[in-house]
Amino acid sequence: MKKILLFALLLGGTLTASAQEFKIITIIESIVPGGMGRSRIVENQGAVNIEAITTERDGKKSNADKVDRGDLKDAADNLKETKLLNFYSLVGINFGNIASNDAIIAAKINEMIGKGWKVSYITSGVEADAGKDDGTGIFITRIFFTK
Repeated sequence: MKKILLFALLLGGTLTASAQEFKIITIIESIVPGGMGRSRIVENQGAVNIEAITTERDGKKSNADKVDRGDLKDAADNLKETKLLNFYSLVGINFGNIASNDAIIAAKINEMIGKGWKVSYITSGVEADAGKDDGTGIFITRIFFTK
């Protein structure tokens, strides 16, 4: 009987649903020749009231203009920025900078794991003009953590 009770308690504890919390860390690495860009790890520290900035649409009627852009930027007032090195220096691509960034990013991931977060998934993309005299671009990576 004790074994059945213990099994039932363990099963009940396993089936208990708990809410997951998400956190996103964004990494921006500059692809601007000459080291003129800005590269950072950005981590939001603020809370967002999603209901206050969400509107509903009914056909062609929209009340999106009732959401003030300032309300969207409230969370941006409270963030952490970790400086990274740019991919390019004055002489071209700098592999030492890339290795340094890898070490900094790994340290950030290890810090988050140490705080009980788990890496759920990672996504990345590149923005670049790629025109004749292309001199701008960023490499962006988002790391999604859950707890």
